[in-house]
Amino acid sequence: MAIDPRSHTPVYVQLADLLRQQIESGELAPGSTLASEARLSQEYGIGRDAVRMAIALLRSEGLVDTRRGHGTRVREAPRRRQVELDPGGSVVARMPTGNERRTLQLDEGVPVLEVHGPTGAVELLAGDEVELIRPPDA
Repeated sequence: MAIDPRSHTPVYVQLADLLRQQIESGELAPGSTLASEARLSQEYGIGRDAVRMAIALLRSEGLVDTRRGHGTRVREAPRRRQVELDPGGSVVARMPTGNERRTLQLDEGVPVLEVHGPTGAVELLAGDEVELIRPPDA
């Protein structure tokens, strides 16, 4: 897939779509490193700012993680644990505050789940690490 600079779709979105497709197909496996900004810029004939914006978009979607000095890597799929929702409980999904992101060690783009128990207790969970289940009907 080539990037079309004449398209109405911005080139950074086109690059993000192309990289997302490679990640979802397994061509870019979890843990693999993306090419450098300079290499992607040269390979696709677009500016480095567009490459940065494409990577930022993928990071906001939780698909990649960037570490200074280590480049950008495809995120490993986290192991999910099952959390049973108490009868009368509820869940609110939202983006975390900066402090919550640091406390829970969340990557950019990962939502939090506020699990509200029937007694009013609230538990904050990383949205990509849990699977909410309902208790079996009694």
